[in-house]
Amino acid sequence: MKMKRFILYFIIFSGIMVILYVLFNTLTLKSKQLASVAATEIKIDSDALEHFSSALRIKTVSPENEKDFDSLHFDRFNDYLAKTYPLTDSLTEHMVFSDYSHLFLWKGSDLGMKPVILMGHLDVVPVIDANRDFWKEDPFGGIVVNDTIWGRGSIDDKIGVIGIMEAVEHLLQEGFRPRRSIYIAIGHDEEIGGRKGAFEIASYLKKQGVEAEFIMDEGGSITSGLVPGIEKDVALIGIAEKGSVSLELSVELEGGHSSMPGKETAIDVMSEAIYKLKSNPFPARLSAPLEGFLAYLGPEMPFVNKMAFANKNLFQALIINEYEATASGNALIRTTTAPTIFNSGVKDNIIPLSAKATLNFRIITGSSIQDVINHIKNVIDDDRIKIKEGNFNTEPSPVSGTDSYGFRTIHKAISQIYPEVIVSPYLVVGATDARHFNELSEHIYRFLPTRITTSNVKSFHGLNERIAITEFENAIRFYAQLIRNSGSE
Repeated sequence: MKMKRFILYFIIFSGIMVILYVLFNTLTLKSKQLASVAATEIKIDSDALEHFSSALRIKTVSPENEKDFDSLHFDRFNDYLAKTYPLTDSLTEHMVFSDYSHLFLWKGSDLGMKPVILMGHLDVVPVIDANRDFWKEDPFGGIVVNDTIWGRGSIDDKIGVIGIMEAVEHLLQEGFRPRRSIYIAIGHDEEIGGRKGAFEIASYLKKQGVEAEFIMDEGGSITSGLVPGIEKDVALIGIAEKGSVSLELSVELEGGHSSMPGKETAIDVMSEAIYKLKSNPFPARLSAPLEGFLAYLGPEMPFVNKMAFANKNLFQALIINEYEATASGNALIRTTTAPTIFNSGVKDNIIPLSAKATLNFRIITGSSIQDVINHIKNVIDDDRIKIKEGNFNTEPSPVSGTDSYGFRTIHKAISQIYPEVIVSPYLVVGATDARHFNELSEHIYRFLPTRITTSNVKSFHGLNERIAITEFENAIRFYAQLIRNSGSE
């Protein structure tokens, strides 16, 4: 009897201690937001909007087939940059790579300080001809309707390019000179891998011995209504990006006439392989960028969510279940599997000799391409299926810290231009040109000052890409403020 009572008391005591532990962690979880004073709002030149519109009208499309590349439009963009930003073109060192990618060096007053590299890309994805009728405005019209500017590249990524160029031109007009040198790297082929643009620029800077204090490219954004549990807008600074690998699976079996099918065909084998891969996803886990995401957003959450984030070791399974419920959340916690191409057969009464499928995997931080290949082999467990790597495959990027000068400087600029916005580190699930710059700095961040909402989240790379004029103007203010801040110690 005494033993039962002891066990009961022990269970009660243990339960109370767990509750106290959870409450202590929750109540002592401190906000990581900076207390910054809003910057004085600079007046944006009335010509800036027309400059942006003109940039959107230039069809700098990166086609999948290199033979379809139209150099005329990229030549026009070269001329556009020189004519539109004469001070930047004349007062900075300007280099061109592979004919269409640009690198500007704005020398600072203290050459002993490490420089900052700001990045963007001028190319855009194609607009599918069959979808033209679904666009409310001409995708290459740069049309302004009420408070919004429409066009391919208005979000991805001409707003970054023009935002930076407008900011630099504005500061030069003021007579401002940065203390820390500023590089502006603008690639022309990011949408197809960046091998001729960003890669060449990064290779040149590496040969010059450049070591950047921090680098900032596109990637994260200001999200509105997209982070569950938080009503305020959240600025997501990418501190890492997932890797990517496309693998072609192929199998060859005896074919024949469809009137006498065997027990198994090439299509059967390939379909079974894909089914196995989709049914056995990669394991889910909280990677370092997501740990940072929880640490920054946890203190801003309602009490119940805050309690889970503050005690993630206890509630990890619940957190993972919550993220698995959506496609965007699932992409943050595991390597994803996406079948994208399937080829087999040429006629309805012929059993094909072969089947091929291409699958794209976005690789989570801490994993690798080899891990993906090993997983596929183990899950499929069929030696008849051959595996071949595609092009433009990249390993996951290193993780940049949130305690660095670069992260704090970006955080501060966001807080000064967008005072009501919460800032958080983030894992970028797509690919950016920043991956080519890994050897130039340990502090690479991915943030584009655009507000992404439920209404426009599918528009970049999709239909009706557009951005509010105020968002474009604030992007210029953000880049100007970031450059001003970059000279502080």
